[in-house]
Amino acid sequence: MTSQERKGLKDISEKHQDWQNSTVQKLLINHPERKKEFQNISEVPIKRLYTPLDTKNLSYMKDLGFSGEFPFTRGVHATMYRGRLWTMRQFSGFGTAEQTNERFKYLLKEGETGLSIAFDYPTIMGYDSDHPMSKGEVGRCGVAVASLRDFEILFDGIPLNKVTTSMTINGPAAMLLAMYIALGNKQHVPNSMLGGTTQNDLLKEFYAQKLCIFPPKPSVKLVVDIVEYCTKFLPRWNPISVSGYHIREAGSNAVQELAFTLYDGIAYVEAAVERGLNIDDFAPRLSFFFASHNDLFEEIAKFRAARRLWAKLMKNRFNARKPRSMWMRMHVQTSGCTLTANQPLNNVIRVTLQSIAAILGGTQSLHTNSHDEALCLPSEEAVRLAIRTQQIIAHESGIPSTIDPAGGSYYVETLTNQMERRAIEYIEKIDDMGGIYEAIERGFFQREIADSAYKYQRAIDTKERLLVGVNEYSVSEPECPIKLLRIDPIVEEHQIQRLQELRRKRNNAEVRKALGKLHDVADKDENLMPTILQAVKTYATLGEMTDVLRNVYGEYKELIVV
Repeated sequence: MTSQERKGLKDISEKHQDWQNSTVQKLLINHPERKKEFQNISEVPIKRLYTPLDTKNLSYMKDLGFSGEFPFTRGVHATMYRGRLWTMRQFSGFGTAEQTNERFKYLLKEGETGLSIAFDYPTIMGYDSDHPMSKGEVGRCGVAVASLRDFEILFDGIPLNKVTTSMTINGPAAMLLAMYIALGNKQHVPNSMLGGTTQNDLLKEFYAQKLCIFPPKPSVKLVVDIVEYCTKFLPRWNPISVSGYHIREAGSNAVQELAFTLYDGIAYVEAAVERGLNIDDFAPRLSFFFASHNDLFEEIAKFRAARRLWAKLMKNRFNARKPRSMWMRMHVQTSGCTLTANQPLNNVIRVTLQSIAAILGGTQSLHTNSHDEALCLPSEEAVRLAIRTQQIIAHESGIPSTIDPAGGSYYVETLTNQMERRAIEYIEKIDDMGGIYEAIERGFFQREIADSAYKYQRAIDTKERLLVGVNEYSVSEPECPIKLLRIDPIVEEHQIQRLQELRRKRNNAEVRKALGKLHDVADKDENLMPTILQAVKTYATLGEMTDVLRNVYGEYKELIVV
């Protein structure tokens, strides 16, 4: 810092103190501030005013740099949205494969630029639709998929070389990816042209979403199987989307979402390197998934800090050499837990603000929630308004016209630094515990999230934090103010009939042989993807393949945290 710069900061400091003592104090006598202390959701204190004094230690080249260059604070692409807008990818799926296929085609017609599949609970837990555990849940919260036949119907009329597809699936991710590959083979689409993402983040299930099938270590083994297979055979596929979204939805604050997500990413990279994979071969295809909550500037800072911190971790902790290995490519979804059943149209405003935060934060892909999702799965009208929200921001707001427009703000840069620093403290704490498995076993993540959720709810209950239409500005409403999408119970009957017909018509001798081989390969601890793909092509069902792995790996029993 030059002597002139030091003098400039000294002048600002003196003037700032004068302003506090005179201008501000005079006003406070008759007009006190609304709160004694302002803080964001992560309990970071928010100052009255930010000045160059708050960013005096910020090095432009070290901490910000230029978009497309390390440390990628300002974006992973050199021209960002001036060159290409973010992918508009609406999370969709309900009922049968036929119904979801219709929704996919509707969204593509309305301007969606990438598909994203929501699966029902039986599929997520690796059960076939006719399993006793599936009763009452088939097609309810997503589309029911039990076999390659369902995938054939799901993508009927949709060429896989013309779209990219994200699949929110974890425990059975290998089976669903194999179905996608098999369908691509049937459409004569080369593996090299299949593009998309399997969520495949099993670690966060043990402390956030809680939809676990296998214990932690075999679960991570399956994750690495997919990473290894995609690195060799699916160059356009993202084998994992490390998911902070579910951590946030479970009740964490923004700092915890950032830190815990990055630590899950660290654990997967460590496991892949231990397998013998080269960091610069697989790291460029890793991706991340975050929530965008209500505090606009906290969220912008979180996304910028995430990119910078991940780049540093990949470079310094894992010795990555390729710039793309240091990229954090992210998908963002607006926050479901912020949506309210009271005055549901208010959710349109919440989703808009959350979307702006994600875009100002530099996301590569965005899902906008529909305003009716606190009441039901999205209706066609609601999901069209959700995609229009993105389109209006893209084409009418002017936000995409320049790169990182929030960059350089004294407030945003200070928050970005604070988010990074607090996330590093969490990462170091988990390191000191011995790593991810030990932290899960101790219930560390669960307790942190539970404490955060309690504080947030208590702030709402005491009105320290206002939710418009909930604890303030409430009105009497009709019992059902908007049209709701309901799933007809006959969906379950139709899905079970199709599944039973499939079992009658397929070559069951081939299925038994493929499942036997899957058991043998799993028992030998080899990569399961080629064997799962063979089983899928015989029309072995999701439940049958998952049961084989349950027999080998066992089932996870959740830790009771007190």
